[in-house]
Amino acid sequence: MPSIIELLSPLALLLPLPAADAPVTQDEAATVPASEPGERASAGAQGWRSLMPRAGIQPWHQVRIQQRVIVRVSPRRSRQSLIATLPSQRPEAFVERKIGKCLSLNDIVAVQSDASRLLLYTRDRRMISAQLEKSCRPRDFYSGFYVEPSKDGKLCIDRDNLRSRSGVSCQLSRIRQLIPAGV
Repeated sequence: MPSIIELLSPLALLLPLPAADAPVTQDEAATVPASEPGERASAGAQGWRSLMPRAGIQPWHQVRIQQRVIVRVSPRRSRQSLIATLPSQRPEAFVERKIGKCLSLNDIVAVQSDASRLLLYTRDRRMISAQLEKSCRPRDFYSGFYVEPSKDGKLCIDRDNLRSRSGVSCQLSRIRQLIPAGV
């Protein structure tokens, strides 16, 4: 059978600790907040706070607000849902045409990973071939990519980083527009 001391010892842990025998200096009393306005707090009235060292503790009075925008380009919808929108004759071969070093980020609506490149689809129904740098694999971007937009709102080669959902970060090394052969 447990003794009365064993039963009451958990209650003793809940009681506040008595104040230290050393007197409270003026600097220490100024850093301890009062429990009511106009009332001066003592070190013993703070319970566990009296055990913390007060040397070097300064109150923080700063707030930092940061705003960050990240654009997500999702993968293209499945082929079954696009069958009705595709023309009946689909070209088998494409020719690449130069389009410059940058592409408007707002125009990109979907992405699809190919064996050696990313295929970007735009609002005006163009297909853009995006070549990644040598150390990156396009299949890492099977679920789309994230990009932090620059001030000009464009996605440029050798400047912007594409991030996959798995954490891979790559830059574009070349972009070209794909045009059906024979057009």
